[in-house]
Amino acid sequence: MAQKVYENMVILDSNKYAQDPNGLAGLIPGLVGKCGGEVLVSRLWNEQKLAYPIDGHKKGTYWLTYFRLDSQKLGELTREIRISENIVRSMTLWVEPRLVDALIEHAKGGGKPKVVEAAPPSPIAAVIPGIEVPEEAAN
Repeated sequence: MAQKVYENMVILDSNKYAQDPNGLAGLIPGLVGKCGGEVLVSRLWNEQKLAYPIDGHKKGTYWLTYFRLDSQKLGELTREIRISENIVRSMTLWVEPRLVDALIEHAKGGGKPKVVEAAPPSPIAAVIPGIEVPEEAAN
């Protein structure tokens, strides 16, 4: 069977992550490797308060991973994730092949948004501070 690219977001137990960040950083890549997959990108996404408590956890560490895996092995990976004590929640999605390169580049930090230069201020706004002039009236 052909391998597909997947995106996986897990919420790790923040307390356990604080105690051993390097150990938990390798958790998902280790599980993917165990199932015969190839990790494309794996990184810390965010650490924040959860919208609602999950099994007594009020704070979570979000970890994002993109990986290539045989679709028949996805069930095995999902099982391994579910039985892990360090993972509070998990979601795995199949990535549309046309989006793979852009998503991986963005996850690596290379896909920075372009800065759009603001239009020069209106001459009227310079004379009267605090006034907003519609763009069509300024021209």
